[in-house]
Amino acid sequence: MNAPNPGGPDGGQRMTSFDSERLPPLIRGLRVIVVLAGATISALSLLGFLGQFHWVLDLCSHFRIQYVIALLLVCALLLMLRCRKTAFGFLLFAGLNGALVLPLFLGGQQPKPTGLPTLRVMLLNVNTNTGDPVLVKKAIQEADPDILVLEEISARWLEDLSWIKTSHPYSIAQPREDNFGIGLFSKQPLIEGKIEYIGMNIPSIRASIHTSGNSLRIVATHPTPPTSRDYSRWRDKQLDQLPRILGSPWPLLLVGDLNVTPWSSHFRRLTQRTGLLDSSKGRGFHPTWPNNNWFLRIPIDHVLHTPDISVVERRVGGDVASDHFPVIVDILVPPAATTHPVPVHGPG
Repeated sequence: MNAPNPGGPDGGQRMTSFDSERLPPLIRGLRVIVVLAGATISALSLLGFLGQFHWVLDLCSHFRIQYVIALLLVCALLLMLRCRKTAFGFLLFAGLNGALVLPLFLGGQQPKPTGLPTLRVMLLNVNTNTGDPVLVKKAIQEADPDILVLEEISARWLEDLSWIKTSHPYSIAQPREDNFGIGLFSKQPLIEGKIEYIGMNIPSIRASIHTSGNSLRIVATHPTPPTSRDYSRWRDKQLDQLPRILGSPWPLLLVGDLNVTPWSSHFRRLTQRTGLLDSSKGRGFHPTWPNNNWFLRIPIDHVLHTPDISVVERRVGGDVASDHFPVIVDILVPPAATTHPVPVHGPG
């Protein structure tokens, strides 16, 4: 009498090629589809590591959270279809992408007690054409920021937002009709304010304000979106030129829709060259664009800061009918006696 095969279907351990051939065609077809989907997702995630070599490959770097979710779903389906070894292989790719996402949830700064009030910074890309001035007004009034950066503002937007001069009487703005208008509005007087043209002659703002016990430099910018080879090259040029206008003897914020995520080589190059920190680190995944697709939403609106600034809280605001969600960050600026020179390096 032959002993039962412990490795066969009755043993529940693994399925041989003979057993696989006996599966219904529908199940075999489903296996192929799921494996191909997992292989495609894994390949895209690997291509993202080569983003510095081609603009299309850089686009693949922005969707790390989506890769993790999709690959975990693939693993679950393959386990249900009894493809354990293949599922484990895709689990390794999910872990690789998860390791890149993990810093967003770990290692954030703990605010240092200063006895000074927090400063609230708000970034909002209103979208020149689609944003709703009523919703934008509501979002600004609810957040009540001390410093407000608005992007994609036109002359019409400045007219619609003329009420803001009451709450934020100090401002510098350069409206444009091409989605690259920009403005900074403050409750505190500006020590200085200047429009800087970098990249493809796109306006950025460099301004300084007095805070309680110190001064703060703010640079606001909005590079082109990487929707083509030329636009991607222009974005990279603007990011590369930013260190030229970031030098400051005071604590500094870099605020803007940078059209790049933390996983892009161009973002890493910016932070490595300037020494600036990402305010989202240790505070979770804060996607801001696009507002009409929750699954593909990615974090491209940023508030970066020098190490002497502490982040107390960071969150994403509500829908204002733009393609972006606002970003709201509460910070602590150190007293002047504890401030050190900003570790921003020059071009190169």
